[in-house]
Amino acid sequence: MRKLFTSEAVTEGHPDKVCDKIADKILDEALKVDKDSHMAVEATIKDDLVLIYGECNTKAKLNYEKIAKWVLKDIGYKEKYNVVVKVSNQSKEIADKVNQEEVKAGDQGIMFGYACRDTEELMPLPIMLANKICKKLADYRKSGKDYLLPDGKSQVTVEYVDNKPKRVVSVVVATQHKKNVNLDDLRVDIIKNVILKVIPKKYIDKNTEFLVNASGSFVVGGSFGDSGTTGRKIVVDSYGGASPVGGGCFSSKDPSKVDRSAAYYSRYVAKNVVAHKYADICQIEVAYVIGYSKPISVYIETFGTNKKPMEDIYKYVNENFDFRVQNIIDELDLRKPIYYDLASYGHFGRNTTWEKISK
Repeated sequence: MRKLFTSEAVTEGHPDKVCDKIADKILDEALKVDKDSHMAVEATIKDDLVLIYGECNTKAKLNYEKIAKWVLKDIGYKEKYNVVVKVSNQSKEIADKVNQEEVKAGDQGIMFGYACRDTEELMPLPIMLANKICKKLADYRKSGKDYLLPDGKSQVTVEYVDNKPKRVVSVVVATQHKKNVNLDDLRVDIIKNVILKVIPKKYIDKNTEFLVNASGSFVVGGSFGDSGTTGRKIVVDSYGGASPVGGGCFSSKDPSKVDRSAAYYSRYVAKNVVAHKYADICQIEVAYVIGYSKPISVYIETFGTNKKPMEDIYKYVNENFDFRVQNIIDELDLRKPIYYDLASYGHFGRNTTWEKISK
């Protein structure tokens, strides 16, 4: 059976990602001072206005304006921005449910974890390539290619035969750039020094199509070309559409929020199921209720690729993994300031504790 599957990614300069990075930098700064910080502080950006809002419970004294401006500069934006802050203390009703001797789920919701044999990271090939292209594009810009600007996107279409990736059908890249840039030169440069540096040669053939700035010039970008808000790139952050998403975003949320921590743990479990050859594809859904430590359901799906009976897979998961919120935080060591770098280029397939293979 032949099929095409496409995933997209965005650079750190995309306005939605700018807001994710501001939110996770705020979280990191809180965790540096108070590892038990409860944070849900988000951002929205349009033109030169940055709005920071949400609730928190932390001992850290945070200068939200300074943090936001540092992030924008770190990404590569040189404009002047006005920052408005509206942050309040976390609701006592929520805090009382979460702040117990054993950490309980900070909200209800469903989360998904996924793994497959497409790549050495056990991630779907389209999203891994799309994220790596965006990361390479940013690195190339920062290496001294000052005609490039921070905003950008990529999109990769892969042809599968019998559920195995065979070739890359097309690669789309849109990159912001300065005025008066020759677009033909830009296209040659990006294909040679970004796309072909990322995609393995075995996936490229004479029919692979490269589309760079297909609509023409892309001078006005970032928050001056679009608005941005924390949490709008949940498909980019996870599996590029190869698996469902629970609906809750990752960025801005401390580990007591199971939208983040349980999604990381579900990936950890799914990856181990595949790594230990119980199945070629594994998808795990978990569901939590606020104030409860354990999920109310755990569902495993292997799409007919399981090498062992499903009862054995459930037994393996039940005997080796603990989905209690407190255990997730402890086992994955999540109360550390690790989130800023994760806020762009995907939360999975990276060098993190939830990507380790358990013995």
